[in-house]
Amino acid sequence: MWSIASPTTALKPTAIALGNFDGVHRGHQQVIQPIAGFQSLGHDLYSSVVTFFPHPQEVLTGQKKLLLTPPEEKAAYLHQMGIDQLVIVPFNQQIARLSPQEFVSQILVESLQAKMISVGEDFRFGHRRSGTVEDLKAIAAHWGIKAIVTPLENCQEGRISSSQIRLALSEGDLLQAKRLLGRPYQLQGKVIKGQQLGRTLGFPTANLELPEQKFLPRFGVYSVRVSNPLWTETQPVMGVMNLGNRPTVDGVKQTIEVHLFNWSGDLYDQVLCVELESFIRPEQKFASLDALKAQIKADCETALSVMGNG
Repeated sequence: MWSIASPTTALKPTAIALGNFDGVHRGHQQVIQPIAGFQSLGHDLYSSVVTFFPHPQEVLTGQKKLLLTPPEEKAAYLHQMGIDQLVIVPFNQQIARLSPQEFVSQILVESLQAKMISVGEDFRFGHRRSGTVEDLKAIAAHWGIKAIVTPLENCQEGRISSSQIRLALSEGDLLQAKRLLGRPYQLQGKVIKGQQLGRTLGFPTANLELPEQKFLPRFGVYSVRVSNPLWTETQPVMGVMNLGNRPTVDGVKQTIEVHLFNWSGDLYDQVLCVELESFIRPEQKFASLDALKAQIKADCETALSVMGNG
């Protein structure tokens, strides 16, 4: 049984990959891989990714931290990797004040009965991030826990990091984001009622409601591939997505609208998974609705061309 749990409700004993893992990018995957699939191999350990929420930086700085992978989305990727459970440690000032020794003994040993721990070589833990991977190995050895330290995964620009991915997405550089993540960047959200302006223009759209912590890429128009577990289609449906404030109609609220090619049907309250394929153009204000309509038509043609007409 797969679960998202707290340390008190987690399945035990555990083999743990420890870190924030925002994005579950290629570097994170290398840290997680050593503990994946323990149950299927017959070991009496539950492979567990242990992470923190809210993000520690948000608690320590007081500034909101947007996430590449909010908890539910992170859980889905981990499930695909063969992880048994995502364990979320509620991060607060009390946790932040634990010494490295206290963190290991209280969280990893007492709460999670950890027998193996995997971390990246830059992992820091405990009060003021004072614990290093060498400290972790020494403390873990005291408790008879095997510690695995994974070297950092690098690309041409150096270390693969969540901040690099955020920068690429902010610039609309989806190819770079995909290269660092190991997959296309994805938005997952429920379809909600919108103003139905797209329908009046001849391009009906699904308006997505995303988790409020989700990091959004550059405002503009994207070619996308859309899927839904409830659909009978085996392949994602192609489409275009507009992300922004809709300045042509004096919009003030950020919206995410997806137009699906060759699709009809009621999508309200369904959850769509939208893979961003390419950045077509930045958001802009048009002189009239007719000009906007003509541009949407051109955007659709561009998206079809980019994605190879299906």
